[in-house]
Amino acid sequence: MAGLFLVLFCLLPFGATAQVTGGQHVFQFMTLSPSARITGLGGMQITIRDDDVALAAANPAALNPLMDGQIAFNHNFFLSDVEHGYAAYSTHLSKLGFTVHGGLQYMKYGDIPMTDEFGNQLGQISAGETAFTLGGARQLGPRLSIGLNMRFAVSTLDVYQSTALAADAGILYADTARLFSIAAVLRNVGTQIANYNELRENLPMDLQIGISKRLRYLPFRLTIIAHHLHQWDIRHDDPRLQTGSNLLFGGGEEEAGGSPGIDNFFRHFIFSGEFLLGRNESFRIRIGYNHLRKKELSVRDYRSLAGFSTGVGIKVSRFRVDVGYAAYHLAGGVLHFGVSTNLKEFF
Repeated sequence: MAGLFLVLFCLLPFGATAQVTGGQHVFQFMTLSPSARITGLGGMQITIRDDDVALAAANPAALNPLMDGQIAFNHNFFLSDVEHGYAAYSTHLSKLGFTVHGGLQYMKYGDIPMTDEFGNQLGQISAGETAFTLGGARQLGPRLSIGLNMRFAVSTLDVYQSTALAADAGILYADTARLFSIAAVLRNVGTQIANYNELRENLPMDLQIGISKRLRYLPFRLTIIAHHLHQWDIRHDDPRLQTGSNLLFGGGEEEAGGSPGIDNFFRHFIFSGEFLLGRNESFRIRIGYNHLRKKELSVRDYRSLAGFSTGVGIKVSRFRVDVGYAAYHLAGGVLHFGVSTNLKEFF
């Protein structure tokens, strides 16, 4: 599996030209946060290893024996009437030394009117996307684990359909004595099987590295995720942005008084924190900041909370309930709900 990780890394199309990360790939929904917890942490989380099975969708190496019997359902009330969700179940195969999981991710784009060239409505168009994930992880030692996800995705737009096969390969090192973890993952490496209009498009591949540190005398875990490391310049060169004020971590694309290099550097990072409160961490508070989302979805000369996220999680009896909110734009944000439990506690 480690060899596969290296092979996937060698297949990365490294580039240095400036381009936005959104709108350039097919099956972009596979990059969305799979759970309310991850939404509250800025939209990405690859370094945590606990009993949350949804974490395996972001990094398969997060799979571990604590997830044995865990099942989770998450639903995201996305922008407008678009809905997105993820469900997963995991089990530990003690005789083989593997922890495996299966997941279903879906995206519904709501009602799309079908019209003729004169604007007369003829009916409705159905549109949606679904991805089926199977993955497994193995402990190489008390601190190190590796994992692999295989994902089959289907996209449907009216009578047209596209399919794709993708893989995630991850590695996670967690030192419980020093309250420290570091991880790396290649996400969505693959290809289309069936194309729209015989046009082959790229999948939203991403190389991520993350680090987490839990404070020794405070129930707080800080995480920094670096993403799109295979593509250095992810700024959008907008010639209209010639003046303006600085935002967090540097100015805009061509803003006076700001540094495009610093801005581009921090677009690769997501900062998040999680307070782990109560007995058995039964109550959790989350905050996150995604600088890329902040810069791409902010409206010039208008202040907003775009890029910021927050969330809470609470364990009630045998169930853990999570809520996450991420501000995307002045026009609104996304509200994510999740519930999880361990089926083996009921049988």
